Amino acid sequence: MTKRKIDYWVIPPEADGEFVANMEEVLETYAQPYDWRYPVVCMDEQPIQLLKETRVPQAATKDHPRRVDYEYERAGTASIFMFCEPLPGWRQVTVRPRRTKIDWAMEVEELLRTRYASADKIILVCDNLNTHTMGAFYEAFEPEKARAIVRRLEFRHTPKHGSWLNIAENELSAMTRQCVRGRRFATIDLLRSETTAWHTRSNVKQRGVDWQFKVGDARRKLKSVYPKIIV
Repeated sequence: MTKRKIDYWVIPPEADGEFVANMEEVLETYAQPYDWRYPVVCMDEQPIQLLKETRVPQAATKDHPRRVDYEYERAGTASIFMFCEPLPGWRQVTVRPRRTKIDWAMEVEELLRTRYASADKIILVCDNLNTHTMGAFYEAFEPEKARAIVRRLEFRHTPKHGSWLNIAENELSAMTRQCVRGRRFATIDLLRSETTAWHTRSNVKQRGVDWQFKVGDARRKLKSVYPKIIV
């Protein structure tokens, strides 16, 4: 039997008005000039399995690379939260034991209270995960504080099957390749230390994101996604 290679991909829907509406909203958001009063912030998250070594790894030598035993012990899970501000080239990685509504709400609240304390509103680009809701703030904080937080947020939800529109997903992918992939982290503290070092180095470089894909490009290149208007 011949084995066929399969590429796993995010396949957009066809003739989907809701997809188009959310896509164009996000693309127009990225096209806006920088305004410190209304910064555009993207966020994404991913779970990670914590793994302990069962045998002490052998250090690398001039004759062979570092050697790690195949065997490992599961040590629970954690969740990585990625926040990035594309135009200034800023990103922040945090790690929590869980990825609940309350965890997400507390991460957003901390950003509003610290880095964005002087901003009027944050334009927050994120996916439609059921934890990314206004109601999450009412589960994490008293009503007065929750309402104050919600007033300072404007959501830009990426469409379902359109996660590629989230710049934070690209940053998260880069961080995973450069910092996490191929490594075992036994504790949250170790994972937090390494990911913090990654975003610190990245921020020193001040790599802004030059997003090239515009609404006009979408209308030319993704025609199948747009509903056909029958006159």
